[in-house]
Amino acid sequence: MLKHLIRLTVLAMAVGLTMTAQAAPVVIKFSHVVTDNTPKGQGALMFKKLAEERLAGKVQVQVFPSSQLFGDADEILALLKNDVHIIAPALSKFSQFTDILQIYDLPFLFSDLDAVACYQNSDLGKEMLASMDGKGVKGLAYWHNGMKQLSGPKPLRTPADAAGLKFRIMSSDVLQKQFQAVKANPQKLAFSEVYLALQTGQIDGQENTWSNIYSQKFHEVQPYFMESNHGLLDYMLISSQRFWKGLPDDVRSELEKIIDEVTTEVNNLANAENETAKQAIIDSGRTEIVQLSPEERAQWVEAMKPVWGEFEDDIGTNYIEAAAACSQ
Repeated sequence: MLKHLIRLTVLAMAVGLTMTAQAAPVVIKFSHVVTDNTPKGQGALMFKKLAEERLAGKVQVQVFPSSQLFGDADEILALLKNDVHIIAPALSKFSQFTDILQIYDLPFLFSDLDAVACYQNSDLGKEMLASMDGKGVKGLAYWHNGMKQLSGPKPLRTPADAAGLKFRIMSSDVLQKQFQAVKANPQKLAFSEVYLALQTGQIDGQENTWSNIYSQKFHEVQPYFMESNHGLLDYMLISSQRFWKGLPDDVRSELEKIIDEVTTEVNNLANAENETAKQAIIDSGRTEIVQLSPEERAQWVEAMKPVWGEFEDDIGTNYIEAAAACSQ
């Protein structure tokens, strides 16, 4: 009788442990600063859907858009503290960890997103994903947003039109030099604060992709946009080394496959999303989009391209030359 009771007790404990294990999936908090209808926002939702379908019972993904948890100024620190597990900051955000990613902020380096993909899929581009391994940051993938456009309180046709104006920038030495090259005043500001800053005149203008401009309604508080395609706004999908290595092998392997699939979808989506957003901005009638002549564009390139030389030693000439070759 005693042996029978012991067996039942052991069996009950085993069943209880199994149920507990099944009831405790790995929770992955995915935090970002944009809305759900942007390429990044769509990517986060795709990741959640596929992860919870293919790893049912093993993974639960919680998506927090629009700076609900953390703003772009503190999300990387939150990641390293394990308060969130996946984020996708703009590539400008990594200067405290590595210099070479500053390449993506260089003005007029990439002609379009095809040129960006050409470089990121190269050996040098893939190498950059591992550039922060020693700092505890695990690079998982590049996600496109799009090419940046410039906005202001008046038409910006030549660099002289930007002189003296205050433009919001992310925390980036390259972007600071970019605006100083045209005698403008760069102002570092969190993404979530840009709309109000434009509305109140704290800043005069900003640079962003059409999808971000439309989703954040910047066109409602900016009378003019210059279709400049002067820079790139891309993200790196990252986790912390500690969290990523701590995942069960089968979970981590499947998540890597899912990330590859989602990355392809996000990067295909970026062009279409930006074109749709651009048309919606035009249809709103709230702002004017200025088209540059080849001569006007050449003036902007001439004014800003010297910034490349200022960061050549930090980034590496070989990286810059390889990236520039993708635009030829």
